[in-house]
Amino acid sequence: MRGNLKMAGLYFEQFDVGQVFVHDIRRTVTETDNLLFSTMTHNPAAIHIDAEYAKTTEFGRPLMNSAFTLGLMVGISVGDTTLGTTVGNLGWDEVRFPRPVFAGDTLHVQSKVLEKRESRSRPDNGIVLFEHTAYNQRDELVASCRRSALMHRLPKEKA
Repeated sequence: MRGNLKMAGLYFEQFDVGQVFVHDIRRTVTETDNLLFSTMTHNPAAIHIDAEYAKTTEFGRPLMNSAFTLGLMVGISVGDTTLGTTVGNLGWDEVRFPRPVFAGDTLHVQSKVLEKRESRSRPDNGIVLFEHTAYNQRDELVASCRRSALMHRLPKEKA
């Protein structure tokens, strides 16, 4: 516990390399998600916000904004992994979107611990490298990334 709050996430020492999390949360993405996210982030790409234009593309309809898909994928993972126990993200690497995501798709996410190491500059922290993967309702891979997270270590009384 940090202070008097119980943390849902795991501390650095509680992660094991190779550990896999199959996250329970599933999310059906909507046209409203896409429109709001695209406009809030000032992304005017017609492929996301113009249904008439999107009809003329190979997809025939608007694509979900890939930054939204990335954020949703990582967000779904937080409750089981880093909620309240992370100091912050250090970076996202190898971000991939092998298949398009459309409004009406239902995404589910898995996370795997690829590496972990103690922080050389911050003795109260460790670094965990996660691989996050998102799949649609047909179990097709639609997104993946590697995320480096700077994690709190177990409080001294729990170590």
